[in-house]
Parts: sequence; C-alpha cells; structure tokens
Amino acid sequence: MDKIYMSGLEFYGFHGVFEEETRLGQRFYTDVVMIVPLQEAGQSDDLDLTVNYGEAYDRVREIMDGEPVQLIETLAERIASSLLHHFPLIQEVQIKVTKPNPPIKGPMSGVAVEIVRGRK
Repeated sequence: MDKIYMSGLEFYGFHGVFEEETRLGQRFYTDVVMIVPLQEAGQSDDLDLTVNYGEAYDRVREIMDGEPVQLIETLAERIASSLLHHFPLIQEVQIKVTKPNPPIKGPMSGVAVEIVRGRK
C-alpha cells in the first residue's frame, strides 16, 4: 500500500499532567503516515482521489491546538480517529507525538508515543 507522510508538524500546546505544563505550555511535534491507495490519483492527477494534505494538517492542528489533555497518548488517539473519520480513502494511520522537553530530570531529546490505527 502507498503512503503519504507529514513530518515534523510543530505545535505549541498546553497539554500535560503538571500544572506548569498546562499553564505555560510547551512545544510538541507530530508525524503522520497515512496508508492510502495512490495509483489512481497519480495516474489521473485528481486531488479527489487522494488526501488533501492541507485539510489533513488542519485536522491535526485542531487537536494539537485544541482542548488540553494530560497524555500525548490521548493526542495520538484523537488525531488517528479524526483522520480515519474525515478521510475515507485512508486505510491506516501511524501517528507519532513527541514532547521534546518533558518535565523529567536528566538529559534527553524528548519522549514520544507512536500508534498505528486502521479501519475495522
């Protein structure tokens, strides 16, 4: 199956467990892989036969900039559900949400959650 990648989407959100996270906010990164049959779109040059990247980005942004949640797991689940709901051509999505500066003592480049969800 074919894939559409959206990499390094950057957002500033107020998600987290600790009060400082929800008050001050922090940067988050999201990567999306959409499994979509793309042969017809590629042969016909027809946007209706693929996923409009701008519209997909808007769905991700809506969640990342939206209602604060405690867990990046929740963000990933909401993004996956939204993309599968709004884009019937998507067969499966892989979502990675990264928190580059988690409130953890010790050097690290971040923590991330990656999930894969598909149609049942």
